[in-house]
Amino acid sequence: MSTFSGVDIQVVEGRLTEAPHDGATGVERRAFGEFVGPRGELASYAFGWCTGSEQQSAALTIGMGIGNPGGGTFHARIFPHDGGYASSLVDEPFEQVPEGGPDLSAEEARAHDTLPFIWWVADLVMERDRRAWWMKHWLLGTMAVQTPEVHGLREPVLLVVHDDDDEEVTWHLVGATGAGDDGTVAHLHHAIERDPALLDVMDLAPGEHATRDHEGAPWKRS
Repeated sequence: MSTFSGVDIQVVEGRLTEAPHDGATGVERRAFGEFVGPRGELASYAFGWCTGSEQQSAALTIGMGIGNPGGGTFHARIFPHDGGYASSLVDEPFEQVPEGGPDLSAEEARAHDTLPFIWWVADLVMERDRRAWWMKHWLLGTMAVQTPEVHGLREPVLLVVHDDDDEEVTWHLVGATGAGDDGTVAHLHHAIERDPALLDVMDLAPGEHATRDHEGAPWKRS
């Protein structure tokens, strides 16, 4: 579990579940967590995605106000849009979360007076939960140049670079051998599957990089 805080706001990562999906051709992942607002507002959330699915979209649930007349659980779909991602309320429930109230339809959610707060929570979850970074890279189909040793699982990733140029592929994964001219371009989310420690640096901004001395060592950002 990892806690991110700032200005008395907390996004607390909970459990991550993984299960075979669609005849074992993919994996369904669901991540859970809790949100604490600046005035002690409590919300629970869950989001998930399925690799191998034909539809490139993810799901999000945010619930608040359990046991209160104004409480409710909001459900949304997340999808690629204009080089980034967008969210849209849906009727079909995705998950049950501890702080949630009754499941709200899209129409009920749009009429709810806490909807601006819910979207604010959603933005912070997508920004601060490391599993959400993983999901976004899958959703957007982020590619990375990997050295042959890294791609072939002969070396762990010791250097992660997010270039600030305008090329389509701006991520690089490098092992102990160093970068050469024969890198392999592959999806970044597959590299995270092989080495979940990469989750800690999947929010690198363009122009930033991170290094570690060996597999299992902490990352150093620059």
